[in-house]
Amino acid sequence: MAELIAVDYEAPNAAQQFVQSLRDTGFGVLKNHPIQSSTLTAMYKHWADFFAGNEKETFLFDADKFDGFFPTRLAETAKGHSVRDLKEYFHYYPWGRCPDALKTANQDYYDQAVTFAAQLLGWVEENTPADVATRYKEPLSTMIQGSEQSLLRVLHYPPLPENREPDAIRASAHEDINLLTVLPAANEPGLQVLAKNGEWLDVPCDFGNLIINIGDMLQEASGGYFPSTTHRVINPEGMDAGRSRISLPLFLHPRPDVVLSDRYTAGEYLTERLNELRKNDSA
Repeated sequence: MAELIAVDYEAPNAAQQFVQSLRDTGFGVLKNHPIQSSTLTAMYKHWADFFAGNEKETFLFDADKFDGFFPTRLAETAKGHSVRDLKEYFHYYPWGRCPDALKTANQDYYDQAVTFAAQLLGWVEENTPADVATRYKEPLSTMIQGSEQSLLRVLHYPPLPENREPDAIRASAHEDINLLTVLPAANEPGLQVLAKNGEWLDVPCDFGNLIINIGDMLQEASGGYFPSTTHRVINPEGMDAGRSRISLPLFLHPRPDVVLSDRYTAGEYLTERLNELRKNDSA
């Protein structure tokens, strides 16, 4: 059975191993990375308190800016699906709204994650075959310079409701829109990636692992060489069904003016995909 293996960030061949994993599966898992565990622990605690309280409703999302709190009743419906995901979440941008008590911790994590993701883009660029690299309209690592689009989504998966729709799961099978997604693991299983053979693989969830996956924009920029792989979050079973789950994905986005391919700028691509999601949600 195929599986995803965590790559040691401190290993001399870490970059090559990591990029090969991205190429093979669309996902890479790193251990011993530089994002501080104390930052993550504080984030999980503070956001669990936020989602358990009533303050969240005062930050209801802005339909134009797409920042703020998205309650379960307004959770997204993945492309190609008809049932909303079983989650609520908060969209954080440095320029957007945020509870005062969480702003410092949020920005600290955001800065660490974006800086590290920029290094990973450099790894991808350095290990791209020359004939594929000619497709990049500019270096991958400069595509995010000056970008205000990178999004920290703080996800809360509540305990499973007893009256949920039969096909409802925490996150239906989908692909991400952006260049790379950076996700710290938190000892909670459920994230799975669809392998090339059609088999669902469990993503290692040991605390301290960092999970990175390719988004559609990197797939577009590389002409399909780096695959944006389908993934999902399945429902827990037994006693775990009564537990909640916090997740902190950082979606790394280029500036809107970045040319991804002969077909799209990053801004055009994002607008098209967001319009598809809105249409799907209103259907």
